[in-house]
Amino acid sequence: MSTTEVRRAEPVTTVLTWQVRPGHEQEFEEWTHGIAHCARQFPGNEGVSWLTPEDGHRYHAVLRWSDQHRLAAWLESEERAHWHRKIEDIATEVSSERQSTTGMETWFSLPGTTVQAPPRWKMVLTTFLGAYPFTLLIQWLVTPQTTGWPLPLRAAVFPLVLLPVLTYLVMPRLSRLLRLWLYPRDGH
Repeated sequence: MSTTEVRRAEPVTTVLTWQVRPGHEQEFEEWTHGIAHCARQFPGNEGVSWLTPEDGHRYHAVLRWSDQHRLAAWLESEERAHWHRKIEDIATEVSSERQSTTGMETWFSLPGTTVQAPPRWKMVLTTFLGAYPFTLLIQWLVTPQTTGWPLPLRAAVFPLVLLPVLTYLVMPRLSRLLRLWLYPRDGH
């Protein structure tokens, strides 16, 4: 990979859906620990999370990779194929529900569905609604306290405070609140 490609590479998040045969849930959940550990050892892996079903037998794996190239290497690897052979009689990957995102779409994706991310203008507006109050708060409370700091350090405070708040607190709640607007049902 060239230096230019490394700079342009964007992290990617992929959601994989598994249909588990009834009665094999415990066996499948044990398998998820093994394959997740294997994936974490693979170059470029930034985390694997499993979402267990509230009802039914569909499990969802959320995989985060440093770039699309390394994700593809994992998906096509012999290690992954080996783990898949272990559960051939237990579960099947639902490839029609596989989703990958590289940008803001991860704040707006619905794991386990084939729903597309909302139009970018809706994502921008929703993000603005979430970010503006906290931007105002940071400017009011934090900026005056950091005026004597060097510019790079002052500039770092803003994203260090705002991004975790948006990612973990604001955007999940805001996207749930605006779900009907972001994901209108057909005919509405």
